[in-house]
Amino acid sequence: MARLLVIAPGPTANGDLHLGHLAGPFLAADVCARYARAAGRDVLFGTGIHSTQNYIVTTARRLGVEPEDLREKSAQAVETSLAAMGIDPDGFVRFDERYVKTVVTFFDRLHSAGKLRLRAVKFPYSPSTGEYLTDAYVRGGCPVCLTDGCAGLCEGCGHWIASGELVGPRSTLDPDDPVELREEKVLVLPVEEYRAGLEEYFARHAPTLRPRLARMIEEMLARPLPDYPVTLPISWGIPAPFPEVDGQVFYSDTETITWSVHASALAAQQRGEVLESDDQLWFGDTEVVYFFGSDAGFAFAVAGVAMLLALGQYVLPEQFVTNEFYELENDKFSTSRGHLVTGQELLDEGVPRDLVRFYLAATSPEFQRTNFTRAAMAEVTSSRLVAPWNRIARRVNALPRAPLPVSEGSRVAARLLAERFAGAYDVRRFSITAAAFTLTEQLARLDAFVVTQDNAGDFCHEVDVFLRCAAPILTDLASALPDTAIPELFDAREFTPRRLPELPG
Repeated sequence: MARLLVIAPGPTANGDLHLGHLAGPFLAADVCARYARAAGRDVLFGTGIHSTQNYIVTTARRLGVEPEDLREKSAQAVETSLAAMGIDPDGFVRFDERYVKTVVTFFDRLHSAGKLRLRAVKFPYSPSTGEYLTDAYVRGGCPVCLTDGCAGLCEGCGHWIASGELVGPRSTLDPDDPVELREEKVLVLPVEEYRAGLEEYFARHAPTLRPRLARMIEEMLARPLPDYPVTLPISWGIPAPFPEVDGQVFYSDTETITWSVHASALAAQQRGEVLESDDQLWFGDTEVVYFFGSDAGFAFAVAGVAMLLALGQYVLPEQFVTNEFYELENDKFSTSRGHLVTGQELLDEGVPRDLVRFYLAATSPEFQRTNFTRAAMAEVTSSRLVAPWNRIARRVNALPRAPLPVSEGSRVAARLLAERFAGAYDVRRFSITAAAFTLTEQLARLDAFVVTQDNAGDFCHEVDVFLRCAAPILTDLASALPDTAIPELFDAREFTPRRLPELPG
């Protein structure tokens, strides 16, 4: 079976993670990786931070710190937050010389193969500062959905917005500064040249794409695909070593594949593997699965796949698992407004980690925006997780520690239980909310199980199978198991109860 490479693209390195980040791609990617390992697959899980977006510059200005210091502090904060929530990547991307080398090597390969074109592109320009305004430096209306926001990836419709196509562009550095459009020659990837490959690729994958990403791709393919800038005439970023664009840097949003390649190499290295090159895994028998917010779809699913098609030989992503926004008290999480809750805050308040992971899984914004409140978390975790599990654990713990017979009916039930979880965890139809729903439904069934002297072995056997299947979400509770492997056949003829921990409220 192919090695599974799970990638959760890192957030911009301009702050810590909040629950919106965790409930989106990061917890889901961790659960996917944990289950696949328990089911016997060879898995590498990579994440980290994205260090070259100019949002780092604008945030640093607002905070009165140096961008490089903010970048490093954010990387440490994100890594610490992931660990606190039990999210355990094999590789964590930071900004360093090796990352820079990976980026430069990849784009040099595209450049040498003649896949990049020098084109005149319009950018908003500030005559007073002599600066071109891209992404975080400029706001305006999206030319597709009219949502007001920065250039780049539109949070409203998911389309990529060229800076020069914004409606009514204005500087974010100084809103009163007059802005004009000027042309500058940059290197671009002509995505339209890869239309046939993209159409064939997405025709195969359309049945498993979530609605917002599927709609964005249909809309993109219904019109000419853009010339996607690979270099920009700004100063923040990795310098592009090509003479025709002297002084320019690589566009951070085009680093999707190089970032992913680097993450996979770090993950393999952490496992003790020695690679001939950072992209070695992308030429072998590897299945790549991405977890990211829907607004990142163009960068990874369209432009990223086009770059892989341009070079050939690389494996193409097998699945994109996207999510929508997670809200706090019916308003968008916002670091700048201080409207946020972090996982560490909840842990510091005494909320057990398994309860946080379960509630975020149950309310993950997979298909539409969902909402977090402390009151709802307390009610749902208490009634659907803590109370039924503790009643089950007490009944198991009251039984003697001796082999008990397991019936054929229990073996059938165990296989069916495992199949329900497998359907939610499978990468093709992955749904962490479906896994959480199955978890609560099976808890309710086991809680209603009438235990007798004759069927006590069946009860303990099915509780054990349940806990193994729930282990990717309830990581601390599952530590009571000697291992979390999920056998293919649940053919136990007898089972010896083990002591189970209770969940704190």
